[in-house]
Parts: sequence; C-alpha cells; structure tokens
Amino acid sequence: MFKIIIGLLVVVFGFMMSLKSMWFLRQFGRISWAEDKFPFEGGTRFFYKIFGIVIVFIGLFIISGIWTDILNGIFKLFGNK
Repeated sequence: MFKIIIGLLVVVFGFMMSLKSMWFLRQFGRISWAEDKFPFEGGTRFFYKIFGIVIVFIGLFIISGIWTDILNGIFKLFGNK
C-alpha cells in the first residue's frame, strides 16, 4: 500500500512538472545545457516537460513493482552479482 501512495505522489509531481513547466522555469531558471541541445525556442521548458514525463514513468514503475527489477538489472550491468 505504501508503494502505491509513493508512486502516486511521484506520478502527480511528474505530471505537474510537465503541465507547469513555465513555473519550474521561473523558480529554477534556464539550463544552459538544455538551451544548447534543444535549439528551438523554449529548450529549457521542453527539458522540464520531458523530465516530468520520465518522472511519471518512474512513478508508474514504483506502483507496478518493477522498479526493483529495473534497479537490479542496472546493478548487474556494473558487476554486482
């Protein structure tokens, strides 16, 4: 039950980050790396939107319980057995 609540909070945060990307831009400022990599107008806002979508997927992974499988797979890549 606890992982569902945490996962829902993460999903809501990611959704709000994508929806209110201008607010995040005002609070945290521009990211020069994002402005360089996404040369069209609003490169930082686009980055905040994409990052929010990634956070939504992480929240869904937490809810479904495959988050631990993903982390175990990543650690196996680095040699931990």
